[in-house]
Amino acid sequence: MNAGIVYATLAFVVWGLFPLHLRQVASVHPIEVVLHRSTWSLLFVLALLVALRRVGALRATFSQPRVLGLFTVSALLLSCNWLVYVFAVQSGHVVEASLGYFINPIVNVLLGVLVLHERLNRVQWTAVALAAAGVLWLTLLAGRLPWIALVLAISFGFYGLMRKTSSLGAMEGLALETLLLAPLVVPLLAWWTWSGQGAMARGDVALNVWLLLGGPLTALALVWFAAGARRLPLTTVGLIQYLSPTLQLALGVWVFHEPFDRARLVGFAFIWAALALYSADGWRRSRVQAAGVRIR
Repeated sequence: MNAGIVYATLAFVVWGLFPLHLRQVASVHPIEVVLHRSTWSLLFVLALLVALRRVGALRATFSQPRVLGLFTVSALLLSCNWLVYVFAVQSGHVVEASLGYFINPIVNVLLGVLVLHERLNRVQWTAVALAAAGVLWLTLLAGRLPWIALVLAISFGFYGLMRKTSSLGAMEGLALETLLLAPLVVPLLAWWTWSGQGAMARGDVALNVWLLLGGPLTALALVWFAAGARRLPLTTVGLIQYLSPTLQLALGVWVFHEPFDRARLVGFAFIWAALALYSADGWRRSRVQAAGVRIR
């Protein structure tokens, strides 16, 4: 349990502080940043799988067309999520990006209803209504939909839904996703570099190191998350996950000095209230289930 909390906390801290890494590569086009992240993630995670002798599960997927098809879709969703997130950080919308990951648990609830035909109780429906009110308030305030937050929340929600039904672990899944993208990603990155437009063609050693670090940071966070999730109840993981958008919000307001006035705080307060209700209900139901198991 204690080890699980450490692993999960490490994963969400890395994700929460990732804007600091992306600001170091702010001079690089968002598409190129994603190309680097995908390429170096692939190499790093493949090296890990070889070292841990876990290549067998990955190799077996190439004889399963349905699995390859599903992971192609999940790879595209993940790439979309990465691209929008990089764009958000580089264009000064870290606060809105954090909103996307605050909304994500509510999106997961809605996907459970719409796709998995799950039923919500009154508390969960109230949480959904509060989150919707918060998004509506922020939309009226800005005069536009918070599209960055919504794209991040929805893309990661569908990605999580697809990975939930997969039999592959976190490392094997990321390896397969980046491997399926490699025939497009690697030639494009090579062309971008050799044409003189790419970051690595500039000869900036510090910048190149930051780009290379994107792969290990991505892979290690997923490994730590998987290790934590295996050791902890889902409700505990759900509570720890709010650490990530909270850190992002703090960076956006206090480090990057993005606007966050009282009116905007009202919209976030609706969403935080929704998350508090949802988390409390999940915690209560997990305690009831645990008590039922002890009785049996």
